[in-house]
Amino acid sequence: MNSATDDLVKSYLDALHRADLDAIVSLFAPGAVVHSPLYGPTPAPDFYRALFIDTDSAELTSKGVSEGRTSAGTRLVTFWFHFDWRLPSGVAAPFDVVDVAELDDDGRITTLSIVYDTVDVRPAFERETGSSWGSTEQDR
Repeated sequence: MNSATDDLVKSYLDALHRADLDAIVSLFAPGAVVHSPLYGPTPAPDFYRALFIDTDSAELTSKGVSEGRTSAGTRLVTFWFHFDWRLPSGVAAPFDVVDVAELDDDGRITTLSIVYDTVDVRPAFERETGSSWGSTEQDR
């Protein structure tokens, strides 16, 4: 693993832990999109703004990092971590997650796909926020 990858993942997890919107968005290329099981596909600044509003605290534990390429040849970094998420009310919604980041030539994230099982998290999230990206406006 190269030091640029280590720095990217460390900076990402640190900014996520601190809920530092400017720091985390600086890791993304303009126009980058985050694909999340709870929020759906969202421009990176909007995704992290919403996530930080919906977060009381978060403890993150790295479990592994790997590098590779997409089938189209784009640089890919995958990082696995435990996200001990606390919703604004303090309700725990922890999960293990794999983030798959496609990078541009400058090492900035262009697409981030967040992969985890929401079976335990979704009910607490929907109770807390009153919404789910899969619902229609009529359902809300």
